[in-house]
Amino acid sequence: MGTRDRILDAAAGLMRERGVTRTTTKEIAKAAGLSEAALYKHFTDKTELLLYVLRERMPGFARVDARPGAGRVEETIAELTRATVDFYLDALPMLGSLMAEPQLMAAQRESLRKYGAGPEHVVRRFADYLRAERDLGRIAADADPDAASALLVGACFQQAFLRYFAEGPSAKPVPDETVSALSATLVRALGVRG
Repeated sequence: MGTRDRILDAAAGLMRERGVTRTTTKEIAKAAGLSEAALYKHFTDKTELLLYVLRERMPGFARVDARPGAGRVEETIAELTRATVDFYLDALPMLGSLMAEPQLMAAQRESLRKYGAGPEHVVRRFADYLRAERDLGRIAADADPDAASALLVGACFQQAFLRYFAEGPSAKPVPDETVSALSATLVRALGVRG
């Protein structure tokens, strides 16, 4: 395993266990068996490290082949629903501590903007996919991609939160039946045709 992967694995483990705000780059470097200077050879700052942990060490939207016109829309929505709910279930322990600290949340928000990232991007990317499918005629012409995306992503977050709240850090995945019901409801509302 390369140095970069060791850093990402250590960061993912510590951030899940302690939260982003209580995890330092010094602790991450130590857990990876490196100096803090070595960590900074691979990552500019803790925010960049967090973004790579979210992208490369967690389930999520980026891992689903959501190309407009490819595959069946119904299956893509189901995959996106599962990936999104799993992402939020994994991310809650990491990011929850930010919500309790308004100043840290503001600083993190500004840091994420520097990298063109943030939670609103999940909603936007899903809406862009739905908009492209609507333009291809694979969902109803009167479908509202922005509203549909906000509803589904919000429902995924809520299901992940409820599971995490009930079971804590060792929460089991949200049941397939729940994920299927969410995606099927959206598919019907969108008038999926392809």
